[in-house]
Amino acid sequence: MFRTIKDIDFAGKKVLIRVDFNVPLDADLKITDDTRIRMAIPTIKHIIDNKGRAIIMSHLGRPKGERVDKYSLKSVVARLSELLDKPVAFAEDCIGEKANAAVSKMKDGDVTLLENLRFHKEEEKNNPEFSKALASLGDIFVSDAFGTAHRAHASTAGIADTLPAYAGFLMEKEVKYLSKVLTSPERPFVAIMGGAKVSDKITVIENLLEKVDTLLVGGGMAYTFHKALGHKIGNSLCENDKLDLALKVIEKAKALGKKFLFTQDVIAASEIKEGIATEAIASDNIPDDKMGLDIGPKTIKEFSDELKKAKTVLWNGPMGVFEVKPFDNGTRVIAELLATLDATTVVGGGDSVAAIEQMGAADKVTHVSTGGGACLEFLEGKTLPGIEIFSKPIK
Repeated sequence: MFRTIKDIDFAGKKVLIRVDFNVPLDADLKITDDTRIRMAIPTIKHIIDNKGRAIIMSHLGRPKGERVDKYSLKSVVARLSELLDKPVAFAEDCIGEKANAAVSKMKDGDVTLLENLRFHKEEEKNNPEFSKALASLGDIFVSDAFGTAHRAHASTAGIADTLPAYAGFLMEKEVKYLSKVLTSPERPFVAIMGGAKVSDKITVIENLLEKVDTLLVGGGMAYTFHKALGHKIGNSLCENDKLDLALKVIEKAKALGKKFLFTQDVIAASEIKEGIATEAIASDNIPDDKMGLDIGPKTIKEFSDELKKAKTVLWNGPMGVFEVKPFDNGTRVIAELLATLDATTVVGGGDSVAAIEQMGAADKVTHVSTGGGACLEFLEGKTLPGIEIFSKPIK
């Protein structure tokens, strides 16, 4: 049984909620993107509206087990309070006297944010005593931090050895849509993979080949496939130590009878620079002084034709160097197309999320995953420690 917060009465309960408030801050410690905070609000509201006491835990940055002022979660309190439309208390530690004192003052419906979990090195080591110290603050554990679900840390997995664990709304949504594309997609199922390196996603590609009808590959990783086939790729990004692996993937696709398409043509230039002269050229014959930096018009048409036939689409990774114009065109066209499809459209974490948000299409697809590494590991078919806790028997 996969337990969620819909399965429990929170009235009078102290609820430890693991969220992902690892938000970007500017030099003045002002939040520059509050997406991760906003995504956690429905779960927090559900708990406090049902008279639970919300004790919120998160990490911020990489303080490496030391107290670092710029990574204090105190920077998040004001924005969280605004979004919840109620005061949020702040505990200057996540365990010990300060945390205990803050929690002891709470009444039903109150919210307290604990200090950065990673100020303690025991958090990332999943130290049992640290897990128990966190667990002692609450009656129930709720996790809504899919982005850290692939980490066996004290606050994502260890705490569930002491407290019963329930998935928040965001976690439930992540698992629902990612599971659906892997186990019961409506067909045709098309996956489109991009990004820089084959090595980052080779296991995902191999797993998806078993499940998709069509796999489309763009971005920097496409050039490793081209070089493996003996094509000229100029100065394009390539993992020379992965050429044999790329050939095996191509052979696997053939053996499975799956349509496996990568770039026909690319937008090439001599360097990554806005305003640089570009040309659309065949992917298999890029001049030595040029590099492929985006998918070209023929590839856009071929990929678009495949996507228009799809009933399920999974997209992970941009089609080019989307941060620099004009190499954002392929990614933008794909994002805009996904927003119009009559299909279940799921966008994987990491750069894909940044890309679809930049293109203004994030609210027009079925689901945008909040997890980069977690999303990839889930798509590889791995069991994530921060997800299996919802099915563990309650002691």
